[in-house]
Amino acid sequence: MKNRRLFWRIVESIEASINKGDFTPGSRLPPERELAERFEVSRPTIREAIIALEVREKVEVKTGSGVYVLETATQSYKNQNISAFELTQARALVEGEVAALAATSITDDELEDLHKTLVMMENPKDADSIEKADKMFHNIIAGATRNGAMILSVNNLWALRASTSEIIDDYKSVCSKDNNLTLTEHTAIYNALKEKNATKARLAMHQHFNRLINALFDAVETRALEEVKRKNSEKRGLYSLENLIK
Repeated sequence: MKNRRLFWRIVESIEASINKGDFTPGSRLPPERELAERFEVSRPTIREAIIALEVREKVEVKTGSGVYVLETATQSYKNQNISAFELTQARALVEGEVAALAATSITDDELEDLHKTLVMMENPKDADSIEKADKMFHNIIAGATRNGAMILSVNNLWALRASTSEIIDDYKSVCSKDNNLTLTEHTAIYNALKEKNATKARLAMHQHFNRLINALFDAVETRALEEVKRKNSEKRGLYSLENLIK
């Protein structure tokens, strides 16, 4: 059973990397030996994972050449007209239950790893380190559920976050500015998980995403107002009579 979970963890990890764009369509996956070292498993386990990815139509195995990401591997994300608001609402619903479930099974080691992400966010090197700590935080909680479907759901939602330039820009417009608020919210989630309190963990996760979605609305409104001002300024310059009444 343990080997089976390990096998699917590798499948989900590689698939998430493909969806996120780490492995672009047409590119070749790292060699079997390198993947085995990366995931600390045997090469036969990697072969099983590759077969599963091939069945899912994510990769194509070319004998004597390697394993290549299919052009259609990320198409399902790119063809969906999903907004940052829809994504955030979905994350709130899914990750709220993920947090509640994780509260019943999270280990001391996982709590320690979660705390490390809080330290990373408290003393960030740059914006990328904040995003890395954020993703680690949510992935650790998903892993703590011991539920493969939950883990895959969270991975797919993160992949959606990087699927379009619109979503990427919307998230960057708020996440990079509110690190202290995110840290406070993550700390509340961490404390609820540490208490093994499923209700508190769910509520803390919901509050985290509720603040995020409201921040997204504020950012969109600000951009809309700036666009209106820009257009009005252009019209003012076009139709102004100042040059005529000097």
